[in-house]
Order: sequence, then C-alpha cells, then structure tokens
Amino acid sequence: MTKKAVILLSGGLDSATALAAAKADGYDCYTLVIDYGQRHRAELIASQKVSKAGGAKNHKQIKMDLGAFGGSSLTDTSMAVSDYDADATSVPLTYVPARNTIFLSTALAYAEVVGAEALYIGVTAVDYSGYPDCRQEFIDAFERLANLATVAAVEDGRYLKVKTPLIDLSKAEIIRLGTDLGVDYGLTVSCYQADDKGRACGRCDACHHRRLGFEQAGVPDPTNYQ
Repeated sequence: MTKKAVILLSGGLDSATALAAAKADGYDCYTLVIDYGQRHRAELIASQKVSKAGGAKNHKQIKMDLGAFGGSSLTDTSMAVSDYDADATSVPLTYVPARNTIFLSTALAYAEVVGAEALYIGVTAVDYSGYPDCRQEFIDAFERLANLATVAAVEDGRYLKVKTPLIDLSKAEIIRLGTDLGVDYGLTVSCYQADDKGRACGRCDACHHRRLGFEQAGVPDPTNYQ
C-alpha cells in the first residue's frame, strides 16, 4: 500500500531537505505552502519549483492573513527585519506568533483529506533563532493533539506521525544530507527580506545561518545575493 505524507514546504533550505527526506523514506509527497502575508513573497514561487524538482504528487498553496494580527517583522512592513546579532538573547522580531501551530493544523486537515499518515516539517532546534515552536516538545504535543482531533485517528485508528528529520541537525549537517539526497539548493529562498527575484539580503538571521551552513558543510553556496 502506498504511503502518503504532507510536507510543509516554505521554499527554503530546510523544508526542501525535509521533502527529500520524505521521498527517501518512501512516501508519496503532497506539498503545502502557506501564503500568510509574508514580506518575502519569493519563497512562494520557490516552493513551487522545489516541489516539482522534488517529485511531489501535488503542490497546494493556501492563503491566510497572519498580517491581520501583526506582531512580526515578517508580516508587518512597519517593522524592520533585524540584521543578525550574535549577542542577541531574546527571540527576534521575525518570530510569527503561533505560525507553526497554524501551519501544522492546516497540514493536518490536508493530511486527513488525502489519507496521509505523516506530516513532515523542517524545524531544527540547533541553528535557529530561538523560536519556541521549533522545539521537539512542541512537536510531540502537537502530535498528541492531532491524534485526538481527527476522524481518521479516533474512528479509523489511522494515527498520524509528525516527522522532524532535521530537528537535531546543524545547518551544515542539513546541507550535507540534502546534497546527498540530490536537493538543488539553488531553487530555494531562505532570506527574510528577499526581493522579488529571490535575491537574499545577506544580513538577516536566515541569511547568516544559511551562509555559515554552506561554509561549514564545504558545499558551494548557490545563494543569489542582492
């Protein structure tokens, strides 16, 4: 019987690697990107390219306006995206309130409709910016919730696994894994303020971790910088 998985695919480096990992695990992949009002719109186009290159069965884009709440420099253009600060001790303004909870809930609905038994999300607790919804404790709690919330689990006994293949990997380790799995990182967009052509700013947290990851992995960086 064919195994199916829904992969949250932002168009960035991590989610592209998560898609490749799901394929390597033998799943038919259904990719999902959320248009949540993010300023880095280029990642939506990148997600389409990554999905196609990664051999997904279907790619779906869902629109919702998290900018209506504000509270993040990724959705509120009156707030500046901060440059990377090695001395910062607090969660940066690029944190989008409840984003991964909302994304996983949306992916859960899609998974129940297509009959998927797994959700893949490319969170990492190593090279990240301190976001609370990137921790394994959060993922474990959401998986418990998911299996109390669906007819598939409660009536049919089809329990869902939330898979985080990158959770314990550094950015360099993620890049090495993806390279081994054939990921074309030149298709991906990670920058929080990429321009319409997908060119990266080279200054934000995402750019810092991405650039350092390629350096430490010893893999040529295909990023197109502004």
